[in-house]
Amino acid sequence: MKATAIVYSPRYLDHNPGPSHPESPHRLRIMIEGMRQNALLESQDCSLLEPQYAGLEYLELVHRFEYIDSVKRISEMGGGPLSEETMVSRESFEVARLAAGGVKQAVDKVMTGEFRNAFALVRPPGHHAGLDYALGFCIFNNVALAAAHLLKDFGVGRVLILDIDAHHGNGTQETFYNTDKVLYVSLHEDPTEFPGTGFLSETGEDEGLGYNVNIPLPFGTGDPPYWKAMKTTVIPIIQQYKPQFILVSAGFDGYYRDNIGELSLSAYIYLGIFHMVLDLAHRLCEDRVVAVLEGGYRLGFLKKIASAIIAQMAGLHVGVRDVRPFLSLDVQREADKVIAKVKRVQSRFWAL
Repeated sequence: MKATAIVYSPRYLDHNPGPSHPESPHRLRIMIEGMRQNALLESQDCSLLEPQYAGLEYLELVHRFEYIDSVKRISEMGGGPLSEETMVSRESFEVARLAAGGVKQAVDKVMTGEFRNAFALVRPPGHHAGLDYALGFCIFNNVALAAAHLLKDFGVGRVLILDIDAHHGNGTQETFYNTDKVLYVSLHEDPTEFPGTGFLSETGEDEGLGYNVNIPLPFGTGDPPYWKAMKTTVIPIIQQYKPQFILVSAGFDGYYRDNIGELSLSAYIYLGIFHMVLDLAHRLCEDRVVAVLEGGYRLGFLKKIASAIIAQMAGLHVGVRDVRPFLSLDVQREADKVIAKVKRVQSRFWAL
């Protein structure tokens, strides 16, 4: 078994939402450049995989045909807005199919034992895309599609989606809100302004009641409360759920210098998260982890954090130096209150 697959194609750069749009092709260019500088792409522990296109039947595991067809038509007409902030160009439909297909390929390679784990460096991102709509730069929900694929085609009965993007993955939550076959856990900034979902009271419905965990943290939370939420709530719930496969919606826009996210996290949090995920995967689900790129818009940070995390997944080491930003004590107290409320709500379903 090889260590880590890196799913990437230069074709991902062809999705062009506009010259000043934050979800820029430069995001992937800089990450690949960082990996080359750290010799990861030449390492025998990492393999670069060329993705394959997702078929329409695969996209329909999550999205309505009418929506898929509308994305195709708008792209073929030269592009335009799918939502206020989600733009497509002529190439976007095909690139979005390739993003969804790339994540499927990563899951297949891990499930069949060819690779221990994988990181899908795809764009456009996906976790805001819903049944019949685009939102927040997202066209097709890459992670939700992968989870649905695991349930349908591999018969997996317990999938964990850990969403560490700074913004709540409304589309992912919506997809699995009524099932216990997917545990959705999201740590994110206050969702009142965007996307309007992800409040701690949203815990699932019917068979999914208790399998939706939202931790909406105040702006400027910083490392200590974020890690406290992980230790006191997220890790115990994951240990009790015992997932058979772990998907990570890997957004890096919680970084304190990001242009969009406002969580004030340092690089050390992301390294800690992946250390925790890899340890849980080793103990619970035969190392089966696929991470999928979501947000993150500070190019210099993306360059170093992608290399460090992929190295970690492959059992290698790429060092990262960072500083922890100044944190307000008032904000930390507010974050502690949120974490305590989340624990009270989730204690109805889990031993915390």
